[in-house]
Amino acid sequence: MIRTAKFGIAFTGAGISVDSGIPPFRGESGLWSSVDPIYLEIEFFTKKPLQSWKVIKEIFYDKFGDAKPNVSHDILSKMGERGFIESVITQNIDGLHQEAGSKGVYELHGSHKNLVCTECSTEYDISFADLNFLPPTCFICKGLLKPDIVFFNEEIPHLAKKRSFELAEKCDLLLIIGTNADVYPANAIPVMAHKHNATIIEINITESNFTHSITDIFLKGKATDIMGKLGELLYL
Repeated sequence: MIRTAKFGIAFTGAGISVDSGIPPFRGESGLWSSVDPIYLEIEFFTKKPLQSWKVIKEIFYDKFGDAKPNVSHDILSKMGERGFIESVITQNIDGLHQEAGSKGVYELHGSHKNLVCTECSTEYDISFADLNFLPPTCFICKGLLKPDIVFFNEEIPHLAKKRSFELAEKCDLLLIIGTNADVYPANAIPVMAHKHNATIIEINITESNFTHSITDIFLKGKATDIMGKLGELLYL
């Protein structure tokens, strides 16, 4: 099915990055089981940026800032090079798809590797910020810098959302990897692909909301294990 698809895309979530040392946000071992998600609410961040930034720095930059792509990211990148996959839609904010070499990556929830000024909207690479001094401020207007990720109660970036749904309508194969997609509108993207008669191949360690509703082939297991085997079968 992957070989014969005319327009394949991938839809990824936290499960693809677990073996890179990045835990999911939800679930028993998820970040929210040990960290209060209020620190990632936009209203709290605006009122108490220092408190939010201390938690943000610890989670995204101290603990997981050095995470590297794993075999799943690498195989997806090679699938893109070979034309099996046209684009990657991801809910992850770790930037590992791009680091692995994937092109046409649409980040529904932004990237922690970029910062944006809340006053003048100037964008910075994280390498420009000195996180020893919190909260970081804009070099131009001295405004508060925020990780360019979607906080709770913020809208998904318009372009990423629009393009993701366009791709879902166009594709004839969708590869779901490591996500239950419990959150709207991300969870509507695979459904859109299914409505337009795309073949749905799902890779997850457990059954998801998709498995018995839209999935055509369910491959149960860790992303790295399954993607590694797919890579062998595709001679990547």
